[in-house]
Amino acid sequence: MRAVKSLLRTFALVALAGLVLSAQATVAPASVGVAVDRLDRMHKGMQGFIDRKDAAGIVTLIAREGKTVDLHAVGFADVEKNAPMKTDSIFRIASMTKPLTSVAIMMLFEEGKLFLTDPVSKFIPAFKSSMVMEGAGAEAKPVAARRAITIRDLLAHKSGITYGFLNGGAVGSGYRKNGVTDGLTSTTLTLEENVNKLAAEPLVSQPGDRFNYSLSTDVLARVVEVVSGQSFDAFLRERIIKPLKMIDTDFIVPDAKWPRFVTVYSPDGKGGIRPMNDPETFGNANMSPWALYKIGRTYFSGGAGLASTASDYARFANMLLNGGALEGVRLLSPKTVELMTMSHTSELTPPLPLLGPGNNFGLGFRVVTDLAQTQALGSAGMYGWIGIYGTAFWVDPKEKLVAVMLVQKYPNPTVTATFQTLVYQSLVR
Repeated sequence: MRAVKSLLRTFALVALAGLVLSAQATVAPASVGVAVDRLDRMHKGMQGFIDRKDAAGIVTLIAREGKTVDLHAVGFADVEKNAPMKTDSIFRIASMTKPLTSVAIMMLFEEGKLFLTDPVSKFIPAFKSSMVMEGAGAEAKPVAARRAITIRDLLAHKSGITYGFLNGGAVGSGYRKNGVTDGLTSTTLTLEENVNKLAAEPLVSQPGDRFNYSLSTDVLARVVEVVSGQSFDAFLRERIIKPLKMIDTDFIVPDAKWPRFVTVYSPDGKGGIRPMNDPETFGNANMSPWALYKIGRTYFSGGAGLASTASDYARFANMLLNGGALEGVRLLSPKTVELMTMSHTSELTPPLPLLGPGNNFGLGFRVVTDLAQTQALGSAGMYGWIGIYGTAFWVDPKEKLVAVMLVQKYPNPTVTATFQTLVYQSLVR
């Protein structure tokens, strides 16, 4: 009897191992309509960026119908150490943190703990008396906001908040003078402290009037803390990262994983690249590519804070493609994902800053609304976002496609446009 139980236990373990393997395995590209020879063309295209010294290394991932078709690494994680790029290398995903923060907010929305129409001041009283900087140059002066900033305004970047590094005017100068962090450099501030500092600064436009890519998502992270009663990093880990088995995604890269953490590069002024310093300033952008991710961090940026891998991020993207669920874990309903991936900026005059023609913004994502206007391969309704260090992802519901491209360079190389073309040319059905 004992032998039978042992045998059954062995069969169960083998079956479980098989299930885990099948969830992560790469399937034959042809089985989901992807041409192998055209994938090779994509790999050579990515290698070209390495050969031209436009980037040190790149990891790409394509999944179709929920199955990984191709996971590929080229170049180096660290050129000076001759360390090859690997498919499980860890990258600073920066603004690709924003979609996770947006999902966190919509999870609380589904639980009835907030509405998109709620004023942010309901959760963060410091926003009760928002002012707007109107006029130009010496004539600029703060006036009272015509209405309150709402949760939807924050999600769609229509709040009137900006980024200090993106704004060279009076508002951006105020951010820098008064120590508002953009979430890219080391700081002793907490989310609560930084968001309260931000709330004291004037807006660059009236709420709802313009698209201004911004620290709005850091404000949303603070809303998550207030509504959930948890620190933002704890909420993401417990409610999104762990349930989706994103095993290498976090605000901190532990010592054991540090060798997998990719070096960030910048142009060397001679046609090549050199490692970014830590810290380093580019115009108004202040960055700490290493120190920011060490134990002891106090600021968990909802707009720029996470590090991750291609495989981890693909799990998050596939959850969205599947209507809010992955492998039996449901974070959102399909109707919520549908609402998030609609245009919430259609009333604004195109093209919107940073987005380009044919694109609008949803609740946390860029959304393609007119494919012809983008002059790129893809589908109407595809959505995704990018990161300041060059990373990019998108989800294409029509093609049942997820694509992730990770690179580390600032100012970043133009890898994304080439990658997008090469992904779609590989689809043959």
